[in-house]
Amino acid sequence: MDAANPNVTWSRAIDIAELRRRGRAVVKLEGKQLALFAVGERVFACNNRCPHEGYPLIEGHVLDHVDHGCLLTCNWHNWKFELETGDNVYGGDSLRIYPTRVADGALWLDLGDAPDQQRVAAAHHRLHLAMEDNEYDRIARELARLAKAGADPRQAVARAIVGSHNRLRDGMTHAYAASNGWLRLHDSLADPAERLTCLAESVGHIAYDTLREHTWPYSEDERAWSAAGFLEAVEAQDEAAAVALVRGALLTGVHFTALEETLAQAALAHYSDFGHSLIYLWACADLIGRFGHEVELPLLLAYVRSLVRATREDLVPEFRGYAVTLEAWSAQGSAGNEPLGAQALVSSSIKRSLAAVLASRTAPPIDLFHILLDAAATQLLRFDAAREQLPEGTVADNIGWLDFTHAITFANAARRTCTRFPRLWPAALLQIALFVGRNSPYLAPSSDDDRWRVGDLTAFDASCRARVLNHGVGLYIHSVHLLKTWLAARDEWSSAPADVAGRLAAALNRYLSARVHQKRTLRTARQAIDFVALED
Repeated sequence: MDAANPNVTWSRAIDIAELRRRGRAVVKLEGKQLALFAVGERVFACNNRCPHEGYPLIEGHVLDHVDHGCLLTCNWHNWKFELETGDNVYGGDSLRIYPTRVADGALWLDLGDAPDQQRVAAAHHRLHLAMEDNEYDRIARELARLAKAGADPRQAVARAIVGSHNRLRDGMTHAYAASNGWLRLHDSLADPAERLTCLAESVGHIAYDTLREHTWPYSEDERAWSAAGFLEAVEAQDEAAAVALVRGALLTGVHFTALEETLAQAALAHYSDFGHSLIYLWACADLIGRFGHEVELPLLLAYVRSLVRATREDLVPEFRGYAVTLEAWSAQGSAGNEPLGAQALVSSSIKRSLAAVLASRTAPPIDLFHILLDAAATQLLRFDAAREQLPEGTVADNIGWLDFTHAITFANAARRTCTRFPRLWPAALLQIALFVGRNSPYLAPSSDDDRWRVGDLTAFDASCRARVLNHGVGLYIHSVHLLKTWLAARDEWSSAPADVAGRLAAALNRYLSARVHQKRTLRTARQAIDFVALED
């Protein structure tokens, strides 16, 4: 015990004469394996395991460096550490250094741990550095260290959102939506490694989406909240005005729950951006509900930017019928009640899908929803996967699995939204119909539905969880779709009619078993040549 500092406990490590004679030594004290180095009159002690991959640092080499003092290099991957401080000079993680003193002919070490609060702060700092370098293994280790120090590592996700929202050039991305999904999964798990996987995937995705990005500031102006004014600002793609209105709302105590219906209305004002606007809104709702005001403004700023910049697919010629049909829905009132069938919709064009839903508009919205969901699930089950891997084709036909999964994830967000705000059902239902109509040309000429049929939903759900947690997918855009499609399907099959739930599970089964083409190399090259040839 150190009289000057009762929190310090000194442990005898080795005779100092022996260490000086040998130059280095490994000792085990209190369950720790420590590397000791004598360099001239100085002595150092550190963890013997390199923080990179655990190789023994006693096998490294030490030299006096002009700028870094005594520099220890791990010979396996050339990571370098200052022995005075443990700071990493080349590599990533810092190295734990133990205070030393020489007394009574021996080297003594202080093996005491820093207070939990200090260890948590250090782990958060190192996590930030790991995110800056986009190093997944370091991110996972720092999250594990947060948990070991007694912190709630889920708070790292909130900190990552706050620290990254102004580095998203086009606003909210899949990373935040994925974070919500990973946190949902995290909370349902007990295994520490599985829980850590969820957090590492969440934080890692945010790091990837902000890698080497500058800060893209938001307007600091504030304006009294007006729902109509906000909708006009989004329609005019005026980010500064929309942001000012949101800031003004929060300043006067008008928070997300009071803004949500207007935000949903803005998200559904257009058939836009593969439904991301509505999907992202639900992620914001859940994340704000989880973390509170800490993330409310950052999430809303990022969301508003993405909303303003979302693609407006309803302006594309093939989708222009959406606005006309939506207007007709209101104008015709309760007239007409044609039966709507899911299997007929599966192969329907955009025009026919819109007309069929309009003709059935007096049916209960949830019934129409389940019919459309059934059609979307059937299409995912019957997607002609060979199209995704063709080495040629036009840009317009760059269709893949994600085009079909979006119909499911958007439908899930639409049901959740319209259950709360029923007046939005017409827009949501017609937009699901657009997904169905757009995907109909890309179905296989024959189907093998029985191959993917799911007998035991509970067992299948467990296999989905195992697949998602150990996905092995390199690109976050694809791993997040595995996650969110599974979660959306699971949400829906719990309340859908049995036949719809069955087809939804079969479609998910097929998707999770598919070989997803993550990069279209040859097709992209051929399309580039064709495009450039036509430029002049």
